[in-house]
Amino acid sequence: MPETTSTIAPADSAATAATEPNRLPGMFARVAAEGRTAIMPFATAGYPTMAISEQIILALVEAGADGIEIGIPFSDPIADGTAVQRTSQVSLDQGTRLTDVLDLVRRLRAQGVTVPLMLMGYLNPPRKYGIERYVADATAAGADGFIVPDLPVEESDAFHAACVAHGRSLIYMVAPTSTESRLEATAQRASGFIYCVAVTGVTGARESLSATLGAYLDRIRAHTDVPLVVGFGISKPEHVQEVGQHANGAIVASALINYMDSVPDAEKPAAAARFFRYMQGNGEL
Repeated sequence: MPETTSTIAPADSAATAATEPNRLPGMFARVAAEGRTAIMPFATAGYPTMAISEQIILALVEAGADGIEIGIPFSDPIADGTAVQRTSQVSLDQGTRLTDVLDLVRRLRAQGVTVPLMLMGYLNPPRKYGIERYVADATAAGADGFIVPDLPVEESDAFHAACVAHGRSLIYMVAPTSTESRLEATAQRASGFIYCVAVTGVTGARESLSATLGAYLDRIRAHTDVPLVVGFGISKPEHVQEVGQHANGAIVASALINYMDSVPDAEKPAAAARFFRYMQGNGEL
């Protein structure tokens, strides 16, 4: 594997986070030049505590994560399996709010994190907060993109417009059941990357990926040159290698959470880094 360079910059460089351009295009260009597949782990803000979740993200970035998907806890995460649901509930029980997640992003940038940060959350909290205000405040904090699992492309006008206005990416999700017309509509609006759900169902670690994954990704690629990133079920370095034959990146969530949950809370940041290096093919568990 190519050596990864540190993606934590000197802390004073984060002072201009609000004026930074979207970091996603540069990240994908760099990864492509290095001839590898981007790996973007998921971490729920506030799990197991807000302070430890911050340390988990920092540990993942230091280990070489190409980007981080930061989960916003929500009471009814319909697209998530049991592992992510559990982290969300623990965070909610501690009183985590949307503003706390934005503060987390701001602190990460202040500590010199330079990789793309994507906020993954369901539509109700941003709608209550105000979509334009949410995108503006998240941009100022240092977010690069937004993943909204329950926002179909046909109902995304307001969110899409806010993202365009602030130079951020609204990252749409497609699935193996998506029709050609849905793929085309998504391609017309996509930026940053398209989140390709690997399987029909909710998130969760799986032993193997679908035998039709390649054909599915090729079907999406026929509609767009925007980077494709695969999530749902990624749990082994072999999965990353398989995904990389047809797509640009992989997101790992449930398998990472399950591994971290095998150790005490104080050891979770180190466990997260160890699991990430395993997913890179640079170590054993």
